[in-house]
Amino acid sequence: MQHSPLNPPSRRSIRVRLLLLALLPLGIALPAMVAVLASWGGDYFDRLLVTKVRADLAVAHGYYERVAEGMGRSVEGLAGSARLARVLTLPAVQRAAAMDDLLDTARLAQRLDFLHFLPVDRSIQLAATWPVLDAALAGVARTETELFSAEQLRAIDPRLAERALTPLLETANAQIDRRQVEERGLLIHTAAPVHAADGRLLGVLAGGALLNKNLEFIDRLNEIVYPEGALPLGSAGTATLFLGDVRVATNVRLFEGGRAIGTRVSAAVHQAVLDEGRTWLDRAFVVRDWYVSAYEPLLDSRGQRIGMLYVGFLEGPFEAAKRSALGIVVGLFGLVMLVAGVFAVLWARRVFKPIERMHATMHAIEHGDSAARVGEVESQDELGVVAAHFDRLLDQLQAQASSLKRWGQSLDAKVAERTAELEQAVADLKAAQSQLVMSEKLAAIGQLTAGVAHEINNPVAVIQGNLDVLRDILGPAAEPVAPEIKLIHEQVHRIRLIVAKLLQFARPQDYVGYLEPVSPAQLIQDSLLLVGHLLKKGNIAIEQHFDSTRHVLCNRNELQQVLINLLVNAIQAMPEGGVLVLAAEDWDEADMPVGLKLVVADTGPGLTVAERDSLFKPFYTAKKPGGTGLGLWVSLSLIERYGGRISVDSEPGRGSCFTVWLRFEPLALERVV
Repeated sequence: MQHSPLNPPSRRSIRVRLLLLALLPLGIALPAMVAVLASWGGDYFDRLLVTKVRADLAVAHGYYERVAEGMGRSVEGLAGSARLARVLTLPAVQRAAAMDDLLDTARLAQRLDFLHFLPVDRSIQLAATWPVLDAALAGVARTETELFSAEQLRAIDPRLAERALTPLLETANAQIDRRQVEERGLLIHTAAPVHAADGRLLGVLAGGALLNKNLEFIDRLNEIVYPEGALPLGSAGTATLFLGDVRVATNVRLFEGGRAIGTRVSAAVHQAVLDEGRTWLDRAFVVRDWYVSAYEPLLDSRGQRIGMLYVGFLEGPFEAAKRSALGIVVGLFGLVMLVAGVFAVLWARRVFKPIERMHATMHAIEHGDSAARVGEVESQDELGVVAAHFDRLLDQLQAQASSLKRWGQSLDAKVAERTAELEQAVADLKAAQSQLVMSEKLAAIGQLTAGVAHEINNPVAVIQGNLDVLRDILGPAAEPVAPEIKLIHEQVHRIRLIVAKLLQFARPQDYVGYLEPVSPAQLIQDSLLLVGHLLKKGNIAIEQHFDSTRHVLCNRNELQQVLINLLVNAIQAMPEGGVLVLAAEDWDEADMPVGLKLVVADTGPGLTVAERDSLFKPFYTAKKPGGTGLGLWVSLSLIERYGGRISVDSEPGRGSCFTVWLRFEPLALERVV
């Protein structure tokens, strides 16, 4: 049966089917989606809150661990510090007062409640009831969270026992407990061994902080987990430390406005966390409101559960927001259904125009018109997208040849890129091989140097011994040759110094000198005196700027060796004369004094980038006559051993400026002294 394009029954039939296809799914799907959203969305929202409180607990746990680790590092650092070592070497009359001043200063600086130095015999007596002392006596610094009885607290400091005393308050849903007060204390404490210079154990440095009623600690933890503005909708975050099931430090408030210290956790949380050792991530009733809560057990050194760490936030504002959101969604769904019905009726006729134009285009292409296109259509829905896509497919057929050409060019570029990467890999391999050869050379030189120095020492000792015997036997008869004997003594001493330098090069860690406070001004003047013969050979002016009066603790001879090496390099860089600048400046970081800087600058030709990169490598001589290429390398090694560094600022034609950065005291003092 043939129909004209304007056949009314056919057009009405298609429109009806399209309207039914548009409206029936909405009428069925939207109510179903509302029901699913009400169920699944609420559950998902609750899971999001649990995920949030889990993350908050992780932050609180991390802060707790950082506080404990920081306390351990501080006590361990003081135990190995030069200040404590100097106090321990004082006479007994002065030692007690000096020790009290040192420990009080350190305790206040680290915000500890106690800090004691315990001799070995006292530490052994307390080790049975104080696990960290037992570890410290074994030579290992240790930090733990422990429960201390009232007697133990009084033994440390009676004020700690008074602060730990907490009356227990009646708490709904808590387990039955006949106690009226909690006398025990929850402490983060640490201990570190104190050794003499010869490695002998002198005692133990023990310190710690009581968490009971430590409001500064719990408020700081709460600020980190829940900073201002972190919780929307008017919710409020809280944090608590529990000793057992008793709140000993919290910012949870009672009805009267005070802190809920002395209240107890619910029986359900007690069983899950303290009895079973699980982490609680769920809603819980806290004192007077429902909170989205997270509890995790606190373990002592024996792995026993002694308390809990808690964070949480008010659940009420989020529940109200969830109900409001659900109401808004239901209203929007109803509005969408109404609007969709109206627009479906009005826009149904717009579906036919793109369909007719696509049909005409396909018919033209079937008859050989390859340039036929649907063109731009008014509809922006799926049919409009299909029409545009159909035109793009036809355009792509015409663009196949150019696309193949572009692919070929892209392949060539990829080949070139891979070739460049391969060349770079080969260059890196060659550099690694060169570094390995250099390392092997240094190892061989070190072994050879140590062997040669050892063999030289034997005949030198024989010469020295026989010379002493000769002088004793001859007695006054040796006076005519006294200058010659003195000269032999001097040359033997010179040989010993050369051997010592060789051994210092082979094993620098075994030849560290005596440490003393060194003044930068005096050091520079002494060094200038030693290189005076070089300064006289050239037309070199000297500028000195002493802007620092600080002293650094180091070996004077080693630091003078470094400074002389830099001075010699600067003088050699100015064979035609120039200006030699020497300066001493303060070294501060974050407005805190760190040490001082020694600056040696010249007006020579400067250094290229390649020269700066190789400057501190062994055997790099920069083409200096008679140089070994070890001066700057050895100098950098000496300065780095004290925790400092050497930096260089130089450009071709602008001279060079070397800066030696020195700390007040070496970072690893126990390895230097």
